[in-house]
Amino acid sequence: MIKLKRSFLLIFGILFFIFLPKHSYSETQNIYELLELIQKDLRTLEKAVYSDNFSASEQPSVSSSTLDQNSEEVLTRHLLKLSEIEKQFQELTNKFEEINFKLDKLSTRMTKVQADNQVRFQQLENQASTINVNKDQQVSSLPKEDKEEFLPGSSQPQDLGSISYKDTETQLETQQTQSIDTTQTIVTETFQAEEKILPDTTPEKQYEFATSFLKVGDYNTAERAFREFVLSNSEHDLAGNAQYWYAETFRIRQLYTDAASAYLEGYQKYPKSKKAPINLLKLGVSLVQIGEKDQGCLMITGVEKHYPKANQSVLQKAKYEEKKFECKKDNS
Repeated sequence: MIKLKRSFLLIFGILFFIFLPKHSYSETQNIYELLELIQKDLRTLEKAVYSDNFSASEQPSVSSSTLDQNSEEVLTRHLLKLSEIEKQFQELTNKFEEINFKLDKLSTRMTKVQADNQVRFQQLENQASTINVNKDQQVSSLPKEDKEEFLPGSSQPQDLGSISYKDTETQLETQQTQSIDTTQTIVTETFQAEEKILPDTTPEKQYEFATSFLKVGDYNTAERAFREFVLSNSEHDLAGNAQYWYAETFRIRQLYTDAASAYLEGYQKYPKSKKAPINLLKLGVSLVQIGEKDQGCLMITGVEKHYPKANQSVLQKAKYEEKKFECKKDNS
């Protein structure tokens, strides 16, 4: 009987300390009540077996066979309760295995996402390298400073004329403008060749329809929708806003060159729209991000100059970016 009681207590203790913390609150309460009943029965059994108070003189009617029968009944109840606990433990084990399976699937998905991000980052680095190479080629193609040249057989220098820095700068700006216009023309022609996605309704509802793609994170479709809106409703009051969000679809995807081109188009075509101040600020930031710090800072510091009545959050953001990129104000 002593060995049986010790074995039962050992099994009970292991089940209690190992499996109780994994139950939910309601299941823990039920098991706790069962354990209290088992403890109560154990105390009763302990009194019946070990207590000196159960002497033959005090309880002459209680025989050893009666005690054995009572002990068997108590043990039977305990075994039934242990069976219930074991069943509940099995259910919790199944739930735990199901959670582990879901965690494994989630870990696999995260691994795939990380691998995909690495590929995209590598593509962005390659694009940045290509941009730097093109920039170096443009710089190398600039005309060098003219030196005095002598006519053959003559010691007198020949006057070949002069090229001022201002003329060179104007020429570069013209080339850049032509490049941007050419890019915009290509984008426009490509877009027109694609299937239209905006519904055949009012411009307001078309704008709302395009905005819905931004809200769900579908930036590729949002890009097409806002571009289609601008081309179809270029004179509408919402055209400036649509142009801004069109540029934002590039910035969010870290396509800063395309973003800068779209912001520049918005600044040139819609300088008085509601989004004009923030559009100019984002243009400056995008230019800095693609390596054109001087031009970018010029745009950033120009926000307060051109839009002094803009929203305070935009003006504060402009000051923050100006300090961040260490821009020098143009006092002219």
